[in-house]
Amino acid sequence: MMVKPLLIDGSMGEGGGQILRTAVSIAAVLGIPVKVINIRAKRKNPGLRPQHLTAVKALVELTGGEARGLRVGSMELEFWPGRVRGGTYTFNIGTAGSISLLLQALLPALAFADGPVKLKIIGGTDVKMAPTIDYMRFVFRKLVSMTGYNFQVNVIRRGHYPKGGGIVEVDIPDPPGVLEPVNLVERGNLVGVEGISHCVRLPSHVAERQARSAAELIKRVLGVEPRIKLEYYERGSDPHLGPGSGIAVWAIFERSIMGSDSVGERGKRAEIVGREAASKLIEDVKTGAAVDRHASDMLPVYMALARGVSEYTGAMLTNHARTVFQLLEIMVPEADIAVEGEAGRPFRARIRGIGLTR
Repeated sequence: MMVKPLLIDGSMGEGGGQILRTAVSIAAVLGIPVKVINIRAKRKNPGLRPQHLTAVKALVELTGGEARGLRVGSMELEFWPGRVRGGTYTFNIGTAGSISLLLQALLPALAFADGPVKLKIIGGTDVKMAPTIDYMRFVFRKLVSMTGYNFQVNVIRRGHYPKGGGIVEVDIPDPPGVLEPVNLVERGNLVGVEGISHCVRLPSHVAERQARSAAELIKRVLGVEPRIKLEYYERGSDPHLGPGSGIAVWAIFERSIMGSDSVGERGKRAEIVGREAASKLIEDVKTGAAVDRHASDMLPVYMALARGVSEYTGAMLTNHARTVFQLLEIMVPEADIAVEGEAGRPFRARIRGIGLTR
């Protein structure tokens, strides 16, 4: 007799794509069927978009599972996962849809794969309304490594809106099969600030101006001279698609790391792009928290699956974070989750994980 899928209302909380990504990811990890309705109900263009479609299709392939309702615009789907399998896979979003958001759905499940995993993903590396690939590889990857989960993220070719076509390779040589709890309550002293500013198919001064404006603001407010790497190419030798630009900056502390980013767009001065990234980082650092606003809604999934108690202080209790906590209470009820703080303000979370093993 088939088990009835767990019903998830995609309109709850912030009502966006994160609910779908997180729901199918947890379903794949736990091996439970899930039915998501009202997908992205609170967005202007509700229903599945290509990047969400790719996330579900990828998890179907990674687990040998099945899914129904897989079409652009669909407001509901069912996902029946199998066992997470190692191997070499290629996933093409087909648009400038965010590679980082696809990884948000895949990485928790791949921690429990039965063997090494190599991914090649084609899509957008630096797009609006999503973490940039530089944030994922220089900030989020290091935070997740504290659970004992190590992977590499390599950018082969950048892809910006609207062309997409970026290529990222992810290597998980030894999926841990179990996650360790982490303590990110106290971050310790500030060790330094680093970053990377890039531009493709644009004059090199775009990357330079982004970096300079970010560095000036960070130095003035935090009193630290940032080390921001420049990435640009001579015209005719640029292997990336474009045009496009972006910057990611991160503050390194004794026991944590906090990051921020911003991407360029037509008509937006490079100085504004740099200041945006710096301003968000400074705001998060000044809260005294150990985890920035972006990682605050991605880390709880790993903590809920870990063995033992994890705790962290987040720079901002965003709608995304509140929705993830709500979803975890539905899908992982055995986890004990306690959150102290008000919406839009710094907060503290304590999560007793279920100690899932492969």
